[in-house]
Amino acid sequence: MPSGFPDFRLGSVLATSFTGTLSERHGTAVERIPTPHRLVDWLTVYGLAVDSCTPAQLDRARELRESIHAAATAAALQDALPASAVQVINDRSTRGRAAAVLTPEGERQWRLGPASSVEDALGVIAADAIGIIAGERDGKLALCASPTCLAAFFDTSRSRSRKWCDMNTCGNRQKKARFNAGRRGQSGSAE
Repeated sequence: MPSGFPDFRLGSVLATSFTGTLSERHGTAVERIPTPHRLVDWLTVYGLAVDSCTPAQLDRARELRESIHAAATAAALQDALPASAVQVINDRSTRGRAAAVLTPEGERQWRLGPASSVEDALGVIAADAIGIIAGERDGKLALCASPTCLAAFFDTSRSRSRKWCDMNTCGNRQKKARFNAGRRGQSGSAE
């Protein structure tokens, strides 16, 4: 991966991992796909390799990302889904020409159209989002407990009680802040 760009926050759920390409939405936002080539890199990591990406395709990808985030957030809060977000997700889902194929190992893999276009990859991401938001997968949508993040994530833990979108970033940052606040409180009471 090219240096100078923030690392990707990789998860096991395609759609919510895609929304994680913009993190710290309620703090100092971190854009993890700032260029078309970075979107190509991210898609490749998730087995959706495309030949190229234009600035317009990057804009459509970001629009899908924000629509998935808005719909997943509403679903996690058990609010009505925003109509504009639903429309974008549906549009991207129906425009892709990707097909699910079965590997010899018995796993599903996506095969993009002959041109390996960004639209096909976005269709796969949108279809994954539809499955998650519609409740078709075992797990639940939740929001990160970090006040600067609040990312929607898909909790597949046994207890369905995960608090953080990513323990290595948001979880550790919050635990460290609580620890430091406790230490400050202890040193203040000793004086």
